[in-house]
Amino acid sequence: MSNTQPHLPPDTHPTIRVTAMPADTNAYGDIFGGWLVGQMDLACGLIAARHSHGRAVTVAMDQMQFLAPVKVGDEVSVYGQLQKVGRSSMTIAVEAWRRPRHEDNAVQVTAAVFTFVAIDEQGRPRPISPA
Repeated sequence: MSNTQPHLPPDTHPTIRVTAMPADTNAYGDIFGGWLVGQMDLACGLIAARHSHGRAVTVAMDQMQFLAPVKVGDEVSVYGQLQKVGRSSMTIAVEAWRRPRHEDNAVQVTAAVFTFVAIDEQGRPRPISPA
């Protein structure tokens, strides 16, 4: 996702917004990276399902970067943008930002590129419309 001002989140509505909770932490009190990846996958899945008008599955995750930790109570906003559409696949750029509960400024915590494939009832790739 392009962002002309790297210290600001994208100028769109987040696909998912959630509060990080104590059950999602490691022994140091930081939120597990896997929880964050899961939120990103959920956001990309919503984008893929909406574009393909049906079931779509994650087939790849590339360029994953963990940039900063997420703490309990932080508001996590996940932004996704469809980058490319193939015959049955979709590439989605995604980034997550955290905002401490009682502050206004957000900090980018992750970025990645996910690839989804639209599938039919038998689990086989199915064609989708171009972007």
